[in-house]
Amino acid sequence: MSDRTFTLDEAQSLLPVLESLLRTAIANKKVIEAFDDEMQAVAHRVFLNGGTRLDVVSIARKKGERVRAEQRVHDAIAEIDSTGVQVKDLSIGLLDFPCEFEGRTILLCWRLGEKAITHWHGVDEGFAGRKPIDERISKARKTN
Repeated sequence: MSDRTFTLDEAQSLLPVLESLLRTAIANKKVIEAFDDEMQAVAHRVFLNGGTRLDVVSIARKKGERVRAEQRVHDAIAEIDSTGVQVKDLSIGLLDFPCEFEGRTILLCWRLGEKAITHWHGVDEGFAGRKPIDERISKARKTN
């Protein structure tokens, strides 16, 4: 994990790139989940029928798509992580930006679909502890 911290302005400026990476990861996660669901249904059908013919070429092609999707998810998350931003929940597109504020680390919190970063929480609070960003946080600058 990176030790990088962000001001609110720095975090906001990264949103367009991070949103694109997050959308890529989420879309590919859905490809993986769809394949897994389909294979579970196939296995269930095989079990209920005591066997069945399968289109192995189609399954192999779809498995290859799943492997590529898995790599795209991994790459997108790694790129987000490399910026120092924390991916908290890929399912809802939740990111946290470490921020130094009044001598402690807080997390600026952004969720996919929000137009801007408008909330924060303590490092031990999580999404449920989100509070609106006030003027003190929005005007905070780096101390180093």
